[in-house]
Amino acid sequence: MEREAVLKGARLVGAARALGGDHARAVEAVRAALAPIHDAAVRRELDAIPVARLQDVTEGRLRLGSVEKSGLRTVGSVLDAGAYRLRQIPGVGQRTADQMLAAARRLSDAVHETVAVHIDVDRQDARTTVLVVALHVLVEAGPEARRAVDRAAALSERLEPLLVLARPAAGRLRMLLAGREKKARARAAAAEVGSLVDEAERAGLPELFAQASVDLLRGPWSGVEAWVGFELRSAEYYGVLAEISGQVPDAARAEGFLPDDIAERVRTQHLDDTHRRVSLRGYQAFGARFVLAQRRVVLGDEMGLGKTIQAIAVLAHLAAEGQSHFVVVCPASVLVNWTREIEARSALRTVVLHGPDRQDAFAEWKGRGGVGVTTFEALRGFPAPGGGEVGLLVVDEAHFVKNPEAKRSRAVALWAARCERTVLMTGTPMENRVAEFRNLVGMLDADVADALGEGDAAAGSVAFRRAVAPVYLRRNQEDVLTELPSLQQTDEWEELSASDEEAYRAAVLAGNFMAMRRAAYMRPEKSAKLERLREIVQEAGENGQKTVVFSNFKDVLGIVARELAPQGAAGAPVFGPLTGSVPAGRRQQIVDAFAQVPGPAVLLAQIQAAGVGLNMQAASVVVICEPQLKPTVEHQAVARAHRMGQVRPVRVHRLLATGGVDERLVKLLAAKTRLFDAYARRSAVAEATPDAVDISDSELARRIVEEEQARLRAPDAG
Repeated sequence: MEREAVLKGARLVGAARALGGDHARAVEAVRAALAPIHDAAVRRELDAIPVARLQDVTEGRLRLGSVEKSGLRTVGSVLDAGAYRLRQIPGVGQRTADQMLAAARRLSDAVHETVAVHIDVDRQDARTTVLVVALHVLVEAGPEARRAVDRAAALSERLEPLLVLARPAAGRLRMLLAGREKKARARAAAAEVGSLVDEAERAGLPELFAQASVDLLRGPWSGVEAWVGFELRSAEYYGVLAEISGQVPDAARAEGFLPDDIAERVRTQHLDDTHRRVSLRGYQAFGARFVLAQRRVVLGDEMGLGKTIQAIAVLAHLAAEGQSHFVVVCPASVLVNWTREIEARSALRTVVLHGPDRQDAFAEWKGRGGVGVTTFEALRGFPAPGGGEVGLLVVDEAHFVKNPEAKRSRAVALWAARCERTVLMTGTPMENRVAEFRNLVGMLDADVADALGEGDAAAGSVAFRRAVAPVYLRRNQEDVLTELPSLQQTDEWEELSASDEEAYRAAVLAGNFMAMRRAAYMRPEKSAKLERLREIVQEAGENGQKTVVFSNFKDVLGIVARELAPQGAAGAPVFGPLTGSVPAGRRQQIVDAFAQVPGPAVLLAQIQAAGVGLNMQAASVVVICEPQLKPTVEHQAVARAHRMGQVRPVRVHRLLATGGVDERLVKLLAAKTRLFDAYARRSAVAEATPDAVDISDSELARRIVEEEQARLRAPDAG
């Protein structure tokens, strides 16, 4: 019996060690493939840094004029030159050469630590293909393999010292030769080994280890298969790459610049992954821990950072702790997306509490548990839960309930009051008024909301962030995603044609603000904006790129659809328009169909309908037909394409007409954007006038109409 336990324990440790070795080899393959690509990226960066930067490192002590005249114009060239060549330059002695090289090496070390490797799907060279194939192995093995490796390491740590003590019990002769104390220790250790082996077998660890080893050794993968996987799941590839390379974001940024005491409490919060089927980035794990540690919070991460994944991680953790009932409240447009994500990323069951049978579904959810996914409107028809009944209430796009007088806001507030844990998720919690954000916080913590007075707005973002730290976490893309391709935003200013001017003047004199905003499209045969839009789509199509065209107006999208006939859009099929009247499930189908078309395609979308919940990473060109009234609307729309999972650079073209409503809106948007940056982001500058904070859309429209009417009636107008 003792001998059998020791042999089983030895076999289990052998399997655990083998798995650890398989994983280590897979990781080393990534490191080996990454090294030459990373070194080349570092070299390009050093070759782009002018030699004058060495002055910054040495606080201006170096005189570099003669060095530049000698042909050494970059930090990279100084490192290549070395001490001997530097000393040949007139005026450069041993000390100066040593100082220059020391400064250059400091810059080199900094670049080496910070430069990130970007994988370009349009440049599939041999070296990058080797890296993608190596990453593919770990991505395909998935979080189960990582979990198996961690459990194997933990089990080995416990078993190995016991097996050493239990060694005499593995054979009769050894036991005969062992002394009394050694026999006693061996029997006790063998008993403990047997207990651990039984525990491991009940948990299915031998099978888990074997399957993980098979997954890590599967292959060889073809380059084509790996590249296809990368395009479909690039966020997972980059997540593995970041973990192995150590290219993790700055801790303070990843932790949302929380005060030390709160950040430390969050770091020590355990996060159970038993029911989760997705690996988390470091900042995502921190976000999930923040929700668990603080219990009632606003998760305000910028669009594209995976708030949904973080919420699912929290749901999975609470399910592992024994909680059985959860509720997700979201706009109808993303209800399908939520059910898909929960089912794909976790082992939790979902129940859709929406549609004509929602009361029956609610009764089933009450009886069997699971994650009930419902809409703001449907929630009003369900009885509020008793205390402790719901393990977590998740409210997505929570800025929809910032008005405390709205019926849906009251329903959410009632449910939030009955749930011990609530997370309000929104990438745009601030919008234009600090007061609106205070209303959201009030659903979670009345004391924090009361403390968040107008004085915090006047004091600036530092005071504001400190006041809301117990309930608010926000990270921006540039803070945590080093791998995002570039985002190039261009304002396309167009001179209105005579026909455009005529339509615009008629709208102004009629005092119709919305007609003024879309006048540039109403006479399509001579529309300057439409002509530019055709050119952009044509160019994108010729480059094999997909384009998303956003407008606030259905009739503008209808005109664009007619103008972008296949023969005028480089043969690219046109999808949509995707508008608010399109059912939520159908919206996702349209986006999926657009993504699945090989080569160029065009998706037309109403900006308010498509700026919420739908992911459009297939697009690498974005066109916004007119400036919007709120900067967050444009931010959301762009973030649907430029988000985690995007693999190509994204170009954004905003079509603007000179001299009228567009120009006035752009100036006002700039002021609003600065305010948003000061509070919802992290800027230390927060000096905004009350008008900039509190101006309403109707007041803005009235002001612009009056100013434009005065301009066009002036004697020198036109």
